[in-house]
Amino acid sequence: MTREPEARRVERDTMGEIEVDARRYWGAQTQRAIEHFRIGTERFPREFIRALGLVKQAAAIANRDLGRLDAVKAGAIVSAADLVASGALDEEFPLVVWQTGSGTQTNMNANEVIANRAIEILGGERGSKAPVHPNDDVNRSQSSNDVIPTAMHVAAVAEIEGRLLPAARALRDTLAAKADATGLNAPPEFGERVARELAGLTGHRFVTATNRFAALASHDAMVAAHGALRTLAVALTKIANDVRWLASGPRAGIGEIAIPENEPGSSIMPGKVNPTQAEALLMVTAQVMGNDVAVGMAGALGNFELNVYKPLIAHAVLQSVRLLADACESFDRHLARGLEPRPARIAEHLGRSLMLVTALVPRLGYDRAAKIATRAHREGTTLREAAIAEGALSAEEFDALVRPEAMTGHDPRGAPIRQSDSTTLRGSATVQGDIVGPILDAGDPET
Repeated sequence: MTREPEARRVERDTMGEIEVDARRYWGAQTQRAIEHFRIGTERFPREFIRALGLVKQAAAIANRDLGRLDAVKAGAIVSAADLVASGALDEEFPLVVWQTGSGTQTNMNANEVIANRAIEILGGERGSKAPVHPNDDVNRSQSSNDVIPTAMHVAAVAEIEGRLLPAARALRDTLAAKADATGLNAPPEFGERVARELAGLTGHRFVTATNRFAALASHDAMVAAHGALRTLAVALTKIANDVRWLASGPRAGIGEIAIPENEPGSSIMPGKVNPTQAEALLMVTAQVMGNDVAVGMAGALGNFELNVYKPLIAHAVLQSVRLLADACESFDRHLARGLEPRPARIAEHLGRSLMLVTALVPRLGYDRAAKIATRAHREGTTLREAAIAEGALSAEEFDALVRPEAMTGHDPRGAPIRQSDSTTLRGSATVQGDIVGPILDAGDPET
């Protein structure tokens, strides 16, 4: 018996045409991602897809209420997004986790599925992008850079509060009912009196453990405290890395900020200055993250009635606190206070940034704006030059639409810009998005 070939339809995006299984609601960008990211089998879990549907519902309602989306389109988008949230369209989300780090492919997967279902709800043809467009309508006022993190938070809160906390509390109550506190060889109220004295001596509030067996066998409070130190280390790692890359140069790097020149950076290259404070801070944060693994293992291996990793926990926690405090003070004193922007370099990069095309989308639509950005990239021109060459805008119209200061939410004087003053509800321009190639002067090649 011969198997009938699967029906196909042609979908289009800014890269051109591509065939898609006609039975599916996803479109061109999802299909490209299927073909380009054949890595593993791990897909986003049901909880995340549910959250993604809820985010798209909320965004459509907000756009409707703000006058950015007509009520008919918004209603269809909300209905389609509700199907995503309910799980009815789970088979329409085939992409693996191993894709672009921003999650753009999965955001577009949701946009395409919701748009095509909304088109059907309104009596249109799947794949036509009319009357509902995946970018201009479903993704209006949004970016993958905010949709995906929002969905992460929504999913995490729902699962932590709905599943994890009730289960953990039930287990805690069961275990507590089977445990007795110990005060072996100590007079009554001894612990409470010691806690009060310590509070008076140190100026910090201390109380006795409610379950002293647990306090001997486990050190969860120390593990949790070091978890907060790890979180601080993660934040400081990003800060230090951002600073050293933005300061890299002066010729081959980004060079948008200037940092203090505290000491020579090389024993062989005269005049070289390294971002030494950032590098020192990064070594500290690496140590703290390593300490967090040690503290976590030490806490987990406290078998039965007594944890016998106390010296390690004490050493690691106090070392992390000391290193972070010292490194923060040093970074503040020797780098942060002297950090300055380099306006000319920033203006140079900003003027040639293709990401400013975001400001053209409300006026021209996603597909036409993408054509302008593609032309500018291909011909090595600015967006302004490409938009004029395409006949899409005059120079005056471009200048009125593309206002980078409005896309940040602030004018040059530092006053907030109302959303109605901005060319987009959400400015997503980025200078770094246009910077490619190696950073040659970020560190000392000797080392």
